[in-house]
Amino acid sequence: MEAEAEVPGRAFLIVMDSVGCGGAPDARAFFNGTRPDTGANTLAHIAAACAEGRAEEGRSGSLRMPVLDSLGLGAAVRLASGAGAPGFGADPQGLWGAATEVSRGKDTPSGHWELAGVPVPWEWSYFPETDPAFPPELTAEVARLAGTEGILGNRHASGTEIIARLGEEHIRTGWPICYTSADSVFQIAAHEQAFGLERLLALCAALAPRLHAMKIGRVIARPFTGAPGSFRRTANRHDYAIAPPAPTLLDWAAGAGRQTHAIGKIGDIFSMRGVSDLHKGADDAALFEHLLTLASDAAPGSLTFANFVEFDSLYGHRRDVSGYARALEAFDATAGRFLARLRPGDLAIFTADHGNDPTWTGTDHTRERVPVIGWGRGLRPVGQVAFTDVAASVAAHLGIPAQGPGRSFL
Repeated sequence: MEAEAEVPGRAFLIVMDSVGCGGAPDARAFFNGTRPDTGANTLAHIAAACAEGRAEEGRSGSLRMPVLDSLGLGAAVRLASGAGAPGFGADPQGLWGAATEVSRGKDTPSGHWELAGVPVPWEWSYFPETDPAFPPELTAEVARLAGTEGILGNRHASGTEIIARLGEEHIRTGWPICYTSADSVFQIAAHEQAFGLERLLALCAALAPRLHAMKIGRVIARPFTGAPGSFRRTANRHDYAIAPPAPTLLDWAAGAGRQTHAIGKIGDIFSMRGVSDLHKGADDAALFEHLLTLASDAAPGSLTFANFVEFDSLYGHRRDVSGYARALEAFDATAGRFLARLRPGDLAIFTADHGNDPTWTGTDHTRERVPVIGWGRGLRPVGQVAFTDVAASVAAHLGIPAQGPGRSFL
């Protein structure tokens, strides 16, 4: 009688965007304004603020994340930085450790590519904090592609603030609103009806090769709608990112014939390379519904790679400690529902791409180590690991060939 073939387990790699845990050894080389990131610790500082009653808007008391703490989240914070996190302290029952990045950037593509096995081999370019921020030849090209006489903005800015300030003039003139940040990005905001969503996307797509040649990481379409005084960004954001410089975990899995699912902005970050199915949503709650569905329905041997961006976009950059704490607690509650749907032989890893400490100065990301906590295979402390070790470990679990410098910690 022939033995039954073993059904391959599935892998779920879940990035909690910006949920760092401090302790990056090179933090002193990264800055928010004039202050270095030395000492930044997203999770520990949020937990401390909650315990001290400084995060009481829409919630109260200590930070409560029992599901991820039971896997080892609090232990990962202590390992990464030596700092305790009030409200954490469960005896870890999962796989847990902390990962250190080597890419010379604290940005979204650098973190995600390295988690997927490919450190960034170049230095990103950035626009200066001057007014104007962009070179004249670039603004002329944007206007030419947009069919307008000029652009609005042309500076470092918060997206919501610059839309509120310039949205009415944008509708009157038809000129696109262009701005940047401390990240390697060029962002274009335009009204979905007055300017046109498809026109905005076509403008960003046409401009992206020029910006990528300058080693600007992303051109981001930022559509909005509404009227003066009530403008609001929509869910139709699209990132036009430089393609990774080498095959990533998604390529490895797709090349081995595995189904690959990208949730949220993973498809944009990886330029859709190696992605079989893309799952988008209006917000993180909608994205988590996709994750819950895939936990029930994804095929054996498949890879699901998810990004949950609102920790970063809604709360970290805006230095909203209460909002960040609310989002963490809501995520933890839903994580319990997700883990309950997994099957024997599956592996789920929760991690992050960088920090964004909402108690820190400035509005930029913070250079930090990130937690690596897991359910399923290899339930033990794995210590200090590299970002690339995450990709190697997922590949080992799936039984597919890995490339790059990472080593499996399973």
